[in-house]
Amino acid sequence: MRAFVVILAWTIAAGAIFAQQPAPPTKTYASAADVAALLAKAKAEHKDGQPTVVEHILTLAPYGANMEYRSSVGPAAVHEKDAEMFYVIDGSATLTTGGKLANEKRTNAENLTGTGIEGGKSQAVAKGDFVIVPENTPHQFSAIDGTIVLMSIHVPRSGGANP
Repeated sequence: MRAFVVILAWTIAAGAIFAQQPAPPTKTYASAADVAALLAKAKAEHKDGQPTVVEHILTLAPYGANMEYRSSVGPAAVHEKDAEMFYVIDGSATLTTGGKLANEKRTNAENLTGTGIEGGKSQAVAKGDFVIVPENTPHQFSAIDGTIVLMSIHVPRSGGANP
């Protein structure tokens, strides 16, 4: 019985440690050289068959700006509590939004993924373009012309009125 209590205590302690993952460190500035280094890192870390490599640019919880280096079509997604804003740093692609996720699966408490989108609206995006995808909206870069480099920001939404 004592061994069971010890194992149970260790299990609870380990669960508490892993559940309390620290927030990423605050970073409120990135120079052009920093962004270029992140892009070089993403290209170096990219593996064949890997659609996306993500690098953190800035972090100020609960917000973060990420660089996404995309070389092929990845899964479709729905973020139930966050809008997602994209700025195209380089390259071009087709972004499909709306419709319904195909083969929908829950990835965590706030996100869904799918193999594609049924229906929806497709929009060509290229260097310099901005796009915002509202929460609860299926979205996918459904075609990529070579590679595309994006800045993405997840924006927690309170459900308030739009400006």
